[in-house]
Amino acid sequence: MTSAVMDEQARAANLEAVNRYCAAWRAGDIAGLRDCYHEQFTLHYFGRNPLAGDHVGKVAALETLGEVARRTNRKLVAILDIMAGPRRATVIARERFERTDLRAELDRVLVYGVKDGKLAECWVYDTDQSLVDQFLADS
Repeated sequence: MTSAVMDEQARAANLEAVNRYCAAWRAGDIAGLRDCYHEQFTLHYFGRNPLAGDHVGKVAALETLGEVARRTNRKLVAILDIMAGPRRATVIARERFERTDLRAELDRVLVYGVKDGKLAECWVYDTDQSLVDQFLADS
């Protein structure tokens, strides 16, 4: 098998994994979302807030995502784009955050590594990190 064929197969597998994830996200299917994560899933959250850092393992990452949801009341507005290559897949999503008097819509770039057909790693890049830090600050 040629390198180009192997790259195309990897790209297709990565695209399938993020498409499955986005379908569950759009549908609000929490069980479906959880099933998309690999047991060794690692979440990389940037910024200057209490949740910044690397959250290793599905349980730790899901706890962090739950805390993000609690602090931001986050809602998916739209999936703007889905892309995949042989090594990574990317989702650009628009989300709405609300906390007390603070409200915002922002675009987020989610870069995924895929393993065994599941999301194994995610780097979260926010268009306004300082605003996200305000939402995620301790209350």
